[in-house]
Amino acid sequence: MSTLTKETEVAGSISTDILLKQWLGHRNVTRKVIEAFPEDKMFSYSIGGMRTFAELMKELLTLGAPGIRGVVEKTWSPYQETESGFSFSTKNELLELWDKSTEEIKLLWPQISPERFHETDKYFGQWEGRIYWSILYAIDNEIHHRAQAYVYLRSLGIEPPAFWDRS
Repeated sequence: MSTLTKETEVAGSISTDILLKQWLGHRNVTRKVIEAFPEDKMFSYSIGGMRTFAELMKELLTLGAPGIRGVVEKTWSPYQETESGFSFSTKNELLELWDKSTEEIKLLWPQISPERFHETDKYFGQWEGRIYWSILYAIDNEIHHRAQAYVYLRSLGIEPPAFWDRS
């Protein structure tokens, strides 16, 4: 009989390399959404009082590389989207920030020990949980906000990129 707990079995069912590959695939799709989004609507368009595409992207930039940096360094600045330093006024600036953030995630990822994924910490000093939970939250949050952007694109008459094409 296995001495592993059910939580360990589930958390250990994929490698950290596979988890990173999945996230990077999602980031590729999100980048395609950024490319598809009309620049003249990035800061002004919303539906039903939801945040603009630019505001959604600032949140994703704030949770991505800074989150992984917090995991690696074991130090957290409070999550404050408005003070995150991610300001942009054009689509090209957003794409540059997105690419830089993705490269930072790829650079920092190998510095996370396998044990660290199971440690409990306070993500951005606020949300307590296991590190793997925090990372999955960042991925889920990206998917959620990308789905909002899909709705925006469709409402603007633009076909969004295929969500399954992670290349």
